[in-house]
Amino acid sequence: MRRRIGIRIDTRVSAGISVFAALVLAAVASVPLHAATTLSLPPNGDNPQASVAQALGPVRVTIDYSSPRVVRGQNDRKGKIWGDLVPYGMSDLGFNGCKDCPYRGGANENTVFTVSHDVKVQGQPLPAGRYGLHFIPGENEWTVIFSKDADAWGSFWYDPKLDALRVTAKPAKTDYHEWLTYEFTERDPGKVTAALEWDTLQIPFTVSVDDVNALWVEGLRRELRGSAGFFWQNWQQAADFCAQHKTNLAEGLTWAERAVSDPTWSGGDENFGTLMTLSTLQQLNGKTDEAKANFDKAVNHKTATPIQIHVAARQLLTDGKKDEAVRLFQLNAKKFPNQWPVHVGLMRAYSATGDTAKALSEAKLAVAQAPDAGNKKNLEGLIKRLESGQDIN
Repeated sequence: MRRRIGIRIDTRVSAGISVFAALVLAAVASVPLHAATTLSLPPNGDNPQASVAQALGPVRVTIDYSSPRVVRGQNDRKGKIWGDLVPYGMSDLGFNGCKDCPYRGGANENTVFTVSHDVKVQGQPLPAGRYGLHFIPGENEWTVIFSKDADAWGSFWYDPKLDALRVTAKPAKTDYHEWLTYEFTERDPGKVTAALEWDTLQIPFTVSVDDVNALWVEGLRRELRGSAGFFWQNWQQAADFCAQHKTNLAEGLTWAERAVSDPTWSGGDENFGTLMTLSTLQQLNGKTDEAKANFDKAVNHKTATPIQIHVAARQLLTDGKKDEAVRLFQLNAKKFPNQWPVHVGLMRAYSATGDTAKALSEAKLAVAQAPDAGNKKNLEGLIKRLESGQDIN
């Protein structure tokens, strides 16, 4: 006889389970549909995400993209990317009614081009911001599109009314790239070249700013209005930037004056460095007499070191002011006898005046004082040049 097994559930427990299930269902129902996209899953089609960034002075240029590859499994698409997999001209992508869609410049979501400041692309202005980067491929010329819609999925929602800028670029051959890649192929202080590279083709386009030093100065000016302005060292650094790059000279002179003596915030500090920067900016602003007075004050200041005076004398030599340089090398020897790099300076001073014998004598004294192997090797090379009758300056 079979025994019937019965299961009895306590009604209070059963009621509790029902209430719990109802609460779970209600919570799930209240979660927005888009929350499901927050899961971290592999990229669609195994197209890895990538990012490349380049500084252009204080400007930050960034390209974020998903990177497809040429060979997928058994499907070798070498030589079949451009004009085939990626057709020339606009395309009907068969989705969302976009019958004239550009190439998304990658895979999956929008390729996003971001610039922190206003720039020029191929010489045309583009304001700071985030842009969807698209392309219209061509055999001999491409169109590069910067769309104000940076958050769409690829080019499926492309709308030409949202174009911020269109420029043209010439395709060129490049080394083989298995993965679609963006790279900054050329870099100058005020201009870089960005390039889309895939298979054996690249599409380069330039990103530039008109005056990179003006952007640096703008940043310095802004920072000096904050807590940085309470320290003379920051006024000195800002003034020295202007002197070194020969930019913003009038305001740079004001900054140099505050670094030396500031009755308001920083207090200033009169020392070799601040006086030399002040002298340089006075000279650049046409204040010749004041510049000479502060130069003399700097090299005779109690804070001046033998290395600082040596460097100042070397700069005079570079500027073609041989007599002034010789006098400064000699002053250094008087103030700091037998110290590094005094003998190095005298070697250069005597070489500049054509006294090779004395230059060699000072060079041999300098070798004995060399603080490291690199300086010693350099001096030994200069000695050989002097022995062969060459001018070392």
